[in-house]
Amino acid sequence: MTSDYRPAIGSAAASDHRHAPGGSPARQRQGPVDNADTEFAATPDIFLSTTPARQRDRRLALSVGLISALLFFFAAPFAKQPLGQVWAFLPIYQSALVINDLITATVLFGQFAILRSTSLLMLACGYLFCALMAIFHALSFPGLFSPHGLLGSGPQTTAWLYFIWHGIFPLSVIAYALLRGKPSAAQASGNATTASAFAIATTLCAVAVIVFAVTAGHDRLPAIMSGNSDLSGKLFVAAATWMLCLVALVLLLRSGRQTVLDLWLAVVMCTWTLDIALAAVLNGGRFDFGWYAGRIYGLAAGSFVLFVLLLENGVLFARLVQAYKSLGEVNRELEAFSYSVSHDLRSPLRAIDGYARMLEEDYAGKIDPEGERLLMVVREEAVRMGRLIDGLLKYSKLGRQSITAGEIDSDRMVDEIFATLSQEFDTTRVAFVRKPLARATGDSVLLRQVWANLLGNAVKYSGKRESPYIEVGSYTEGANSIFYGKDNGAGFDMKYSSKLFGVFQRMHEEEEFTGTGVGLAIVQKVVMRHGGAVWAEAAVDAGATFYFSLPDGGPDGTDERR
Repeated sequence: MTSDYRPAIGSAAASDHRHAPGGSPARQRQGPVDNADTEFAATPDIFLSTTPARQRDRRLALSVGLISALLFFFAAPFAKQPLGQVWAFLPIYQSALVINDLITATVLFGQFAILRSTSLLMLACGYLFCALMAIFHALSFPGLFSPHGLLGSGPQTTAWLYFIWHGIFPLSVIAYALLRGKPSAAQASGNATTASAFAIATTLCAVAVIVFAVTAGHDRLPAIMSGNSDLSGKLFVAAATWMLCLVALVLLLRSGRQTVLDLWLAVVMCTWTLDIALAAVLNGGRFDFGWYAGRIYGLAAGSFVLFVLLLENGVLFARLVQAYKSLGEVNRELEAFSYSVSHDLRSPLRAIDGYARMLEEDYAGKIDPEGERLLMVVREEAVRMGRLIDGLLKYSKLGRQSITAGEIDSDRMVDEIFATLSQEFDTTRVAFVRKPLARATGDSVLLRQVWANLLGNAVKYSGKRESPYIEVGSYTEGANSIFYGKDNGAGFDMKYSSKLFGVFQRMHEEEEFTGTGVGLAIVQKVVMRHGGAVWAEAAVDAGATFYFSLPDGGPDGTDERR
């Protein structure tokens, strides 16, 4: 059994590096739980919201904007041309718009969960708001589902819903532009799910309040429609909406370092403005050419960002496939290299140990005490190097070993492992307390190795205490079972905890506590492959507590290579 289980500073082969500088929080988790998502924030060229716009991106966005403007100028003179009342057009258009906006909002909420950017959260809420408002706008439309619309709406309800909808979305874009690059509360706390849920609930409440206000209070709304025809007051409401679009556009383009998402939002704002112009200003009322054309512009505006987001996802997937292939090749090369090196080193080690033993035996009495001491050091270091090679091989095999998940009786496993420690350590003086443990789901062979390393570590490092004490327990945290092993041993300085789980890293001299510096690296690798995390809390000469988490449902896959 390997018993090299204390966090590590420096190399096991050069243990005088124990005071190497470094630092980490007092409770630093090593694993995919909580912190894994934030690693993507360090790669600024992955997402649309973080990728700097290149010249070709600017040309493409400008081309789309110019084509939209050109089509607008061709359509504007015919905006008041009456057309037939195609009642199927509106539900088809609104349904497509709702689907587009919901998908866009979902993708943006997903990116917020990764990047923890408040600006993305505000933009996602804007698209969610648009989808909801499109639904209620269609329900309130007079003549579509009932002569005066559903929800108890009045003659002004539908028009006011349209302008509130087209005014608040630019406000969400303005919030996005103002909050770009600023840290968020979710980024600091890591609770993106709670932030998203609160934002969604707030958006739902806002829509509910708006719909209630313009339906229940429709008699108090200023008149901007007379039947299907526009009144003069509608122009002032449209002008206010235009101003919001213009402010959003200026804020998006005010910096010379726009992202790709900034450019396409600018295109959306331009098209959004043309939508309002055709459908609410230049036209004469409902069902004329401007009214139909404006809604087509609105659908185009709602599709631009979705299109580039889906295109981005395709590119990311292609990169992921390529990265997976490259990573697999690198891992195979590293595994082959470590295995080859480990075996190639055994022959010279055996020769060194053998020749040193021959010198001790054949030249006994002819070598002075200092020479004998040096020969002993040579042989001890050869044996120690052999243990390091064994640890390297064991660590390397973990990358190739598949996970066979099953239900594990943690109480029985821990008791059996502690009983076997008496073969390597003196456990008669140890006060061992095992509290009831949660049952785990995972690979019993690999998790047995985790407990063997942690318990062996606890016994070794508390062995110099007058009354060694070891406690094992578990508790539940969300969808994870947290297991811990606590001792009153030598402990370690938490400012070096960032080195805890590195291969061949140690915090104590070989003369103090023997070991190879591989045990905790194995613990971390096994736990991470099960979808969990590992961390520790300690103080010098005050013992240490090691924790590891396991998801209640077991590992996500039977062979998850992490």
